[in-house]
Amino acid sequence: MAQRTVLVVLFDQVQSLDVTGPVEVFAGAERHTPGTYRISTASLDGAPVRTSSGLTVVPDRLLADVPDPDTLVVPGGQGTRSPDPRLTDWLRAHGPHVRRLVSVCTGAALLAGAGLLDGRRATTHWAYCDRLAREHPAVQVDPDPIYVRDGHVATSAGVTSGIDLALALVEEDLGRDTALTIARHLVVFLRRPGNQAQFSAQLAAQTARREPLRELQQWITEHPGSDLGVETLAARAGLSPRHFARAFRAETGTTPGRYVDRIRLEHARRLLEDTGDGVEQVSRASGYGTPEAMRRAFVKALGTSPAEYRRRFRPAPAR
Repeated sequence: MAQRTVLVVLFDQVQSLDVTGPVEVFAGAERHTPGTYRISTASLDGAPVRTSSGLTVVPDRLLADVPDPDTLVVPGGQGTRSPDPRLTDWLRAHGPHVRRLVSVCTGAALLAGAGLLDGRRATTHWAYCDRLAREHPAVQVDPDPIYVRDGHVATSAGVTSGIDLALALVEEDLGRDTALTIARHLVVFLRRPGNQAQFSAQLAAQTARREPLRELQQWITEHPGSDLGVETLAARAGLSPRHFARAFRAETGTTPGRYVDRIRLEHARRLLEDTGDGVEQVSRASGYGTPEAMRRAFVKALGTSPAEYRRRFRPAPAR
């Protein structure tokens, strides 16, 4: 098996975990299967950089002296807000020639500034998605997933999602067993798929200001298998259906129906990941009624069936 080179770009005010998270994953793969990865770091001048948390990181090499790697990792951090033009130029020149181009968190802004995300679907930290879309309209920014793959370019969301993406890349290179071994060693989940939302359904929606609606949001979360039609929810909130629908959307930023759909999907995913309950039992407990209704919801939202979702993302039993 040919050794793959992984290069992590360093710059002042980089986010330290954006760097160390993926590095630990690839280093773990190298320890597990020696000769698979050669990892290095480089900065523009080869000088130490100070991270946004105050740590000092000493790069291995000068960026200009590094040959094009197999996998190029571009981390994020405060230093992405006003990047050195030389770094943007280097990325523009070398990014198209690597097999895999990866960004972590706001590292997507560096790739976008170099024109490497034009016409591509990408993500970044939820707090910077609007800014990325506004400043780079040629990029198809998706604020929901923890990472996105589009051709040879992979972008991930905030901080720890770089670990999820690195594990997915190792699984692609060396297989699921190796990736699972690394995940266990790092005490992280291998099961987070790229299309998992950055937020839970509750956090993705705003919390209602009015107490009856706040309480109703919590009640929906605790009773996904109940009748959650607008008329029923409106009665619980003490409002007419029309007034309830308007108030719920105004205060949460989403419609009651969409909120219920997200809660039920999240509940079903959790049951498929964490329990051995059958698909029919999960569909009833999550409010879908029938396995076919749940299957349609999964295919529409995730592009996969419940059975395939469980096969891919439920942890293997401990030996």
